[in-house]
Amino acid sequence: MKHIVKIITLLVTICALWMGLLQMSFAPSSHTWLLPIYFTVLLGCYGLLMVGVGLMRLPTCPREAALLQQQDISEAKGFLKQRGVDVGSDYEE
Repeated sequence: MKHIVKIITLLVTICALWMGLLQMSFAPSSHTWLLPIYFTVLLGCYGLLMVGVGLMRLPTCPREAALLQQQDISEAKGFLKQRGVDVGSDYEE
């Protein structure tokens, strides 16, 4: 709930600043009308940057990944057996 309040506050602030710039003759009108587009492009670039940084810092944990995969496989087989589905042999890689 706190994140939505932060986002709404940020959007209201940005809208207020934008409308203030439109009312004042401080910046050329042609540039002021394009501010939402600039902001959207900037937000997209920031999002892509954060995804890239997250992927570069992604730790590799092969042991935990294998354990998780084995747990998921055994859990899925148990669920399917409960439902009466033939899961084949009990061979696990």
